[in-house]
Parts: sequence; structure tokens; C-alpha cells
Amino acid sequence: MKQEFFKYQAQTTPFAAGFEVEKAAGSYIYGKDGKAYLDFVAGVSANTLGHSHPKVVNAIKEQTEKYLHVMVYGEYAQEKPVALCQLLAEATPEPLEVTYLVNSGAEAIDGALKLAKRYTGREEIISMKNSYHGNTHGALSVSGNEFHKREFRPLLPMISFIEFNNEEEFSKITKKTACVIAETIQGAAGFLTPSQDYFKNLKKRCEEVGALLILDEIQPGFGRTGKLFSFEHYNIVPDILVMGKGMGGGVPVGAFMSSAETMQSLQHSPKLGHITTFGGNPLIAASSYATLKEVLESGLMEEVYEKETLFRELLVHPKIKKVNGRGLMLAVELESPDYTLRVAKRCMEKGLIVFWQLYRNEFMRISPPLTLTKDEIRKGCQIILAALDEVE
Repeated sequence: MKQEFFKYQAQTTPFAAGFEVEKAAGSYIYGKDGKAYLDFVAGVSANTLGHSHPKVVNAIKEQTEKYLHVMVYGEYAQEKPVALCQLLAEATPEPLEVTYLVNSGAEAIDGALKLAKRYTGREEIISMKNSYHGNTHGALSVSGNEFHKREFRPLLPMISFIEFNNEEEFSKITKKTACVIAETIQGAAGFLTPSQDYFKNLKKRCEEVGALLILDEIQPGFGRTGKLFSFEHYNIVPDILVMGKGMGGGVPVGAFMSSAETMQSLQHSPKLGHITTFGGNPLIAASSYATLKEVLESGLMEEVYEKETLFRELLVHPKIKKVNGRGLMLAVELESPDYTLRVAKRCMEKGLIVFWQLYRNEFMRISPPLTLTKDEIRKGCQIILAALDEVE
């Protein structure tokens, strides 16, 4: 299978692992080599409840016995998509109340940008340097790393960038600005977190000039930082909230939320302001609803801080420079990108899956399932420390 994988399936890098997967359950992925691998990556923050969580699997099975795709998005009332949107509205603060379901986080970013431009009637977008929002043309346009986008220009016009966590640059947000888009934790840049008042002051500036604030919660969303969404740590509410990855329980999904007044602007002048065939797919919505319900009711979010603290207590080593991030969204800084890749490879050989950050390969990613136990944390950290001792 590995040979066919490299021959027939498009690759994103010249050095994909080609790891052959047999099955996955809980915190483990099982290879065709007969070994069990403890997963500290969770599909890059996607498997919030681990692999093959029984409540998620049962929800998918139940929906397959009823129906799958029946109509393009927004035409028919279907039980699970409606239930998911209602539960999201109940779980988030006002004025967030209406959800547009799409297929991925990147599509949700595109939809959110269109919504902001349509609602405000403005064209200028401000994003953050070193940000990452996805790889569609729209999402790539507002991502802040020129190396990763220069070969795909021309991209969207009238986009400028300010430095994350630098309030001195707020003056660049003016009455010409349709929206400011930001990750609540900068993911690809090494899980960089804001100062406590940064987003509160950013929202205030947006309100002063009539711009909308879009917060990208594609990675932190659904409990990864100990709150359902990371913005809840900062006593603000975005005008548009974007989510994806971990909301699906292991299936592809994305969404953007806003007030009803804001969202209605996509219905007219022109109508069909955003349209998607498979967004709101009932099978996907069933999986996402089961995931959200379990996150809200299980107490897993209340355990995140203790698990983060345990990680930070254990990950102490002369070769570890620092640990960025919040909750179960951590980035361990090592001496160089090459060294991090070699440590990750050694961890894999020893039965632990870790990864690296997109822009900053010297950071080793730790984004495990929320269901990870403390014993599994200890086991995985022992492997990381041993790998650090073994790899020169």
C-alpha cells in the first residue's frame, strides 16, 4: 500500500511518512506493522474526542440508516444540522446566534470574509503577520507568511497585515476596513498567545471605526484551551466566529457564526451570497453534534488546565527552550527545524506520534485528544525526553 500511496495519491511534501494505518481507537493509532502508537497530534487538532469515539461512531451509524445527502445547503430542514446549529447558539454568547455550515475551516474563512465585505460594504481586510487561515485562494490571501503564498499570486487585493499582539498598529484599522481577522492563538507561527487585554482592545478599535472582528478558532475550538472557544478567556465576543477541525469528531467540517442581522446579508443583493453543495451534510452534522454535546457535558474541558500543567511539569529538558500555547495546544521549541524532525522521527520509532508547526518547524506540536489520560501524558513525555537524550 505504501508504494501505491506515493504513486497514485498527490503529496504535499517530498518527505511524507507513508505510515500505513490499520485502525485507530482512543488515544492510539495502530499500524499495519502490528504496533500501537500513542497519538499526541490528534489529526492536527481534529480528533477532539480521540479516535473512533463510540458516541461519535454511533451517531454516524444512526444517520447512515436514515439518509445521507438530500439537497444543497440551506433548502431542506434536516434534524442533525438544525440541532447542531441550535446547540452552538445555546453554547456561545450573544450576539452569536446563526451558523452557516460548510465543508472545511478554509471554506469557512472564505465565507466569513465575504460576509464581512457584504455586511459593511467595504473592501479592505486587515490580517496578522505570520497568521495561517487555510489554503484556498481567499484563506491564503489573509495568511501572513509570504514564503508560502508568493508562488500563487495574484491573490485577493486590498489586504494589509499588522503585527499580532502589537496594539501600536491599531491605527492602521480605519473606516475603510471591512474586517480584521485574527487567530486567537497563532497556530503555524508556534502557538503564540495574546496578552490578556489584546483582543479586548482590538475589538474596541474595530467598533470605533465600524469594522467587524473575525476570530479564527479552527484549532482552539471545541474545548482545546479549557473553554469551548479560546476567545472566552478574554471577555470579548467576535462579530464573526470561524470554526472547523475539532468540531467534527474526525470528519471534515467547518462553520462560521454571527448575529442573525449580519448573516442575513448573504441572502440578498445578490441572493446566494455563499452556497455550498455538501455544507450541512447530515452525516457530518450528526458527528459534529455528538462531539459538541460530549465536550459540553463530559467535564473534559474542566480537565484541560490540569493536563496542561502536567505537560509543562514533565517537559523540562536542556534541549527544550520553551513551551508555547495554552491548554492542550502546546508547541515545544527545540534548537532547529532539522533537529525537531529527527526528534519526531525518533519518537515515532518509540511509539509516539508528534508533529511540527507549519511555519516554524523548530516547534514540535503537541495537540492530543481531550480524552488523553494523565498516565498517557506521562508515557508520552517519557518518550519525548528519551528521544531528546538519544538524538544529537
